[in-house]
Amino acid sequence: MESFFEKYIDAVKDTDTIKYTGAVTAVKGLMIESSGPRSVIGEICKIHIPSTNEYLLAEVVGLEGTTVRLMAYGETKGIEVGAEVTASGHVLEVPVGAKLLGRVIDATGTPFDGKGDIATPVHYPALQSPPSPLERKDINRRIVTGVRAIDGLLAVGKGQRLGIFAGSGVGKSTLLSIIARNTNADVNVIGLIGERGREVMDFINRDLGEEGLKRSVVVVATSDQPSIARLRAAYVTTAIAEYFRDQGKDVMLMFDSVTRFAHAQREIGLATGEPPAQRGYPPSVFDMLPKLLERTGTNSKGSITAFYTVLVDGDDMDEPISDKVRGTLDGHIVLNRSLAQHQHYPAIDVLASISRLSRRVSGPMTLKAVQTVKKWMSDYAAQEEMILAGVYQKGNSPEIDEAIDKHAAIEAFLCQEESDHCTIEDTLQKLSELSGVPIPKEEFVENPVGAIKHIDIKAV
Repeated sequence: MESFFEKYIDAVKDTDTIKYTGAVTAVKGLMIESSGPRSVIGEICKIHIPSTNEYLLAEVVGLEGTTVRLMAYGETKGIEVGAEVTASGHVLEVPVGAKLLGRVIDATGTPFDGKGDIATPVHYPALQSPPSPLERKDINRRIVTGVRAIDGLLAVGKGQRLGIFAGSGVGKSTLLSIIARNTNADVNVIGLIGERGREVMDFINRDLGEEGLKRSVVVVATSDQPSIARLRAAYVTTAIAEYFRDQGKDVMLMFDSVTRFAHAQREIGLATGEPPAQRGYPPSVFDMLPKLLERTGTNSKGSITAFYTVLVDGDDMDEPISDKVRGTLDGHIVLNRSLAQHQHYPAIDVLASISRLSRRVSGPMTLKAVQTVKKWMSDYAAQEEMILAGVYQKGNSPEIDEAIDKHAAIEAFLCQEESDHCTIEDTLQKLSELSGVPIPKEEFVENPVGAIKHIDIKAV
């Protein structure tokens, strides 16, 4: 009997007995100003639209005296001076639980797929602090992405965070879809932040597919939605990943893209009066990026392996957002437009990419094979112009001759069709055959011999 009334008791506990209200005084572009209500930064408010008798969700982004500045999660059409603003008393929270798997939601955690409500009593706040550095587990287990170029030459650990850097149209989303379908992580959490509306269903139906969606949660905020929705969708995506990590799961977080998250905060920052700093980005952008990125990784219960795409403006790897993200993450994968133009997919520039933890999750013979292949690639790249122009004559350098002989085999190893399912056993076996270095079966496991062991600092 107690359990029957439990949900009603919880509902009564959550009911606010006092409502703080205010009234709209002005609408200035993206910004809504109101006199009152009593509220705090980040609090969710409801704005009553008299013409339709509906409510619009908005978030408090600024306070000045009795003036409250809000950003709406939807269109501001219909808002008028004097419209009632009611404070909710809580910040943005997202429903979490196993029922989220296979669902598509928006920036407020509302179902976006027409499959009905997500009935779960558990909610996580969208804004949270990163785990304590001393509570993070060491990363010493490999995670499989299903991409030969990554699993073979840029091994990724469970709980590692990497950026995928590329210009537009080079294959970032396609690479994410291959990882989503083929990874051995327990759960995929995918954030499509600022995507074109057309690409959302393309990614879900064509790239992710029915099987991939079954163990995935997709959060969507398209490019036409207000900047606050695109911004908060990033935090909702991360909060969902944190929930599954706290359940002891190995989570694969795919975030597309950090650049559009930064653009959303730039719009909000400039609208609230922040001065532009680097290339028009206000200081708050560079404060928020590490706070978002550091929330992923490991904690004492599970792991979040994260891939963040970065849209490199004009293929400039040193533009402010790219530089800040690259310095925060545990590695970067660079997609090269020239490779894509030569139909080399995925267009991963292995020599320009780095996985900072690959040595922790790879066995000694695997590392030797990787070094051998990368040496051939480096030797060939250094003389590529002379080789293609016919200037280089075979016999001048044994190292370059060997690199030329191996070039076609390396290209065949790195190229992969979208539909290819590459297991770690198949990848390392092909890497062994390519390099001529025998890789023992003992190194095919998640935690190969030679991985760095966890040290309990509290016990030292």
